[in-house]
Amino acid sequence: MMTQASLLLAMLLLPLGGAVGLLLARRNPNLREGVTLVTGGLLFSVVAALATRFDAGAAASVVLARPLPGMDIALSPEPLGLIFALVASFLWPVTSIYAIGYMRGHGEVNQTRFFVFFAVSISATLGIAMSANLLTLFLFYELLTLATFPLVTHAGTPEARRAGRVYLAILMGTSVMFLLLAVIWTWHTAGTLDFVRGGIFPADADPALLGVLLLLFVFGIGKAATMPFHRWLPAAMVAPTPVSALLHAVAVVKAGVFTVLKVAVYIFGVERISELASAEFLAYLAGFGIIAASAAAMRKDNLKARLAYSTISQLGYITLGAMLGTASGVVGGGMHIATHAFGKITLFFCAGAFLVAAHKTKVSELRGLGRRMPFTMAAFAVGALSIVGLPPTGGTWSKWFLVQGTLDAGQWVLTAVLLASSLLNIAYLLSIPIRGFFCRATPGPEGAEAIREPLACRIAIGVTAAGCIVLFFVPGPLLHLAEGILR
Repeated sequence: MMTQASLLLAMLLLPLGGAVGLLLARRNPNLREGVTLVTGGLLFSVVAALATRFDAGAAASVVLARPLPGMDIALSPEPLGLIFALVASFLWPVTSIYAIGYMRGHGEVNQTRFFVFFAVSISATLGIAMSANLLTLFLFYELLTLATFPLVTHAGTPEARRAGRVYLAILMGTSVMFLLLAVIWTWHTAGTLDFVRGGIFPADADPALLGVLLLLFVFGIGKAATMPFHRWLPAAMVAPTPVSALLHAVAVVKAGVFTVLKVAVYIFGVERISELASAEFLAYLAGFGIIAASAAAMRKDNLKARLAYSTISQLGYITLGAMLGTASGVVGGGMHIATHAFGKITLFFCAGAFLVAAHKTKVSELRGLGRRMPFTMAAFAVGALSIVGLPPTGGTWSKWFLVQGTLDAGQWVLTAVLLASSLLNIAYLLSIPIRGFFCRATPGPEGAEAIREPLACRIAIGVTAAGCIVLFFVPGPLLHLAEGILR
């Protein structure tokens, strides 16, 4: 039986070993894709085994390197990291199934390179999830940026290259200018970079100093897409749809909000956060971003662009939860990492299926398409319900706790923001399947025979849509881990 330490190492090494196997199998597409799926299945088994054996009082720690005395590059599990790791490792093989159908159906080039960098990105994501300290998290955070850059620029078009430059400029720029400075300053102030429940700063630390540090952290975590550092996310939509799913549900943006939440709980501490004026400012900034991004989404006719701005809005929920300084806010933010992942990846999978099967990319073109693609349009409705936060989908519970967090903090304005955002979600997401099923189709040259939806895409869409519903009826394990963040 593998120990916790060996499971932690396996989480990092399995995707990298899979990447090597993909390169060796590059001349045989069926074997290459088999390597991807087997590796993904093994990885989820490893993460699930670690989660079932996790004991907060006896959590293992693995030191990968020690560049300086007292400064380790190390891995250690904790409840928030396990939520992130479980989501990422489960959705990797599901996304890979979808990608097989999409990449073949859409005739994409450089498919081996795509799957290789996908695997490396997952390894970096799990490194972030299991980081024992800020130094380790920072290193894997930067590795994830570099590993996903070839995915963003996969198409090789001038537009893709421009998007890649924006992607690198914002994510690397915020990391070097703000996040790295915050990490160094934290080391100087606290004398440690380890993640500790309740925070690591001394009781007599200057609140003004901590307020500035919190601002540096949040603005330095560009992957959280906090305004005004959000432009990279819509720009990255030029990438293939499986990459968009990776960016929005599995890896990049979730790495951002995960880091914000982890810094709030394990570097500052929930009680300390509640005392900082900058935390209240950031909560209101997140609230502004929630509404502003929702308003922008409503104006977008391109479906992927609409979903991109929806993601910016939804990420604001988790940042807001982290900045409230309440237990319910933290629990809701932790749960939203999982519930949003399943809802949003379902929407992106459906968007890709509309493109591959019906050659539709605009919202205005989807009228009546539900009659020709009923399964996919119904799945889109399920994903949209989860993003809105309505039963019977998992998003209901995370939004419940987030609203409770705003009430516990006495932030009535932010309560109103969350409720108004849900109404806007209905307007720009649920309206799509309603029109898809109940409106006449937009006239076009193609006939019914033009619909050719890959089976692999349908399988993946079915799994993630079902996940949205399962998280409503069986929220216990997710809630247990989310509540464990504070214990």
